[in-house]
Amino acid sequence: MRGEWAESVFMARAGELGFAVSRPWGDSRSFDFVVGQPGHFVSVQVKSTVCRAGGGYECCIKGKKDEPYEPGSFDFLAAYVVLEDVWYILPAAKVAGRETVCLFSKSKYARYEDYQEAWQLLREASESKGTEAGAGELTARGAAAPQFSPFSAFGRLEAAMKQFEQRLTGKVGPPKQKDEV
Repeated sequence: MRGEWAESVFMARAGELGFAVSRPWGDSRSFDFVVGQPGHFVSVQVKSTVCRAGGGYECCIKGKKDEPYEPGSFDFLAAYVVLEDVWYILPAAKVAGRETVCLFSKSKYARYEDYQEAWQLLREASESKGTEAGAGELTARGAAAPQFSPFSAFGRLEAAMKQFEQRLTGKVGPPKQKDEV
């Protein structure tokens, strides 16, 4: 139940910050939301924690099979530290293969504090045309990454959105009917 609540808090916070947020139909995806605009979307897995550990909070990032997520399952992890009301926006490459991350840590060994409230990473990734956020090594200061494969789900979605946008703006006429061919 806390997971669904954290997802609604994410959606509200992202909306407050001006992000376009969509939720995929059903519950079979390895991500909870897509954030972005026509032409470029990034996938986000939302997790939350109230578990104090090691001077911070331990956040479990296992998938449905109680195992770490497979590479490519999502582009960003949005981890909510409930008791501190703080979000961490972590590139997937930073948490790949991990089952847990320690957040809001005062320790000198803290790894993720640069990603606290790093919403700009989602904005940069979702505004950059033709790049895939989770494939490259992103830092809190941003970086470029390779294009989506045109055969991937996101590649097909981007192509459909571009075609739709061109039709709306009149740059491309309506599709030909079968009897016109």
